[in-house]
Amino acid sequence: MDIKLYIVLGMIALSACGNATSEPTNASPVENPAAGNSDRDQAGHQEDGLEAGDHDEGDAGVALTTEQIEAAGIELATVGPASIRESLPLYGVIAPNAERVREVAARFPGVIQAVRVKVGDAVKQGAVLATVESNESLQTYSVTAPLAGVITERNANPGEQAGDQVLFTVADLSTVWVELSLFPRDVVKARVGQSVRVKSPDTGLNAEGKLVYVAPFGQAANQTLVARVLLENAERSWAPGLYVNADVTLAETPVPLAVRNEAVQNLEGRDVVFVQGDHGFAPHAVQLGRSDGEFSELLSGPEPGERYVTRNSFILKAELGKGEAEHGH
Repeated sequence: MDIKLYIVLGMIALSACGNATSEPTNASPVENPAAGNSDRDQAGHQEDGLEAGDHDEGDAGVALTTEQIEAAGIELATVGPASIRESLPLYGVIAPNAERVREVAARFPGVIQAVRVKVGDAVKQGAVLATVESNESLQTYSVTAPLAGVITERNANPGEQAGDQVLFTVADLSTVWVELSLFPRDVVKARVGQSVRVKSPDTGLNAEGKLVYVAPFGQAANQTLVARVLLENAERSWAPGLYVNADVTLAETPVPLAVRNEAVQNLEGRDVVFVQGDHGFAPHAVQLGRSDGEFSELLSGPEPGERYVTRNSFILKAELGKGEAEHGH
C-alpha cells in the first residue's frame, strides 16, 4: 500500500479515537460485530452479516472530513442506469498517429549554423528548429516545424553538412493509434466504427476510442491482423511504446441500475458498496447481475440517486476491519 494511504488511515484512526471518547457509538453488526455479541444473545442468535439490500440508516459508518477524503483519493458516483457491454478483449501497443508525423530536411544543401531544439522539446507550427547557410547562395535560412508537436528525432548538429537527409522528426501526439492484435477467428467480430475501451494495466488509465482500421492482410510472424484505434491524447497520458488492454464493444445492454466494479468490496463473505450518508460512509450489501469490465448490474442494494464510493473504497473496508479488531480486545 502507498505510504500516503498509510498516513491517511492513521489520520482516520486518530479521528475515530477522538469520536469514541466524546460520544457513544451506534455501530451496526457489520461494522462492530464484537460490540454486538450480547445483543445477539438476547435476541436469540440473530443472523450475522448483511443480506443484499440491508442497510442500517442509523449506522454512523466511517466518518471522514473533506480533507481526509481528498487525501485518500476517494471518489464518488451516483447509483443509476448504465450499459453492460459484450466485448472482445484484445491486446496491443500505443503508437504515434502516423498521419500526424513529419520528417524535416533542409531545403538547400549547406552548413548547419545553429540548432534550436533537442529530442523531447514541444514546438509550435512554424517554430525555428535550425539555421542553415546555403552552399550556393551563402544565405542563411531557417528550417521550421511543419506542424505543432514533439521532437522525436534529431540528426543535426552545428557545423555538419545538411543535404537531403532527415534532420528532425516532429510528431503531433494529441492523438495516438492503438495497434491491436486481432486473431483470424475474431476478424468477423471487428468492424470499423466500433467503440473500444482502452486500459493501461500499469498506470490504471482508461479511455474510449473508435476502431478506424482493420488490416485486409495478416502478419506471418504472429498470425494476427492489425486493428487500429484512434485515441485522443490531449494530455499526452498515452505514451507510444506502452502495452495496453482493450475491449472492443460488440453489443450494449441497458440496465436500470448499476455500480462501478471498483466500488464492490467483500465484507464478511458478502459483496458491499460504501454508501455516503449523514453520518459517514456505511457498507450496503448488494446483489449483482450481469457485468463487464466497468459496471455491474445492481439487482438489489442502494436506491437510485444514492452516492457511493468508487475509487479507493478498500480504505473504508480496512478502517472497518481495524475498528472491529480494536473493539474485539
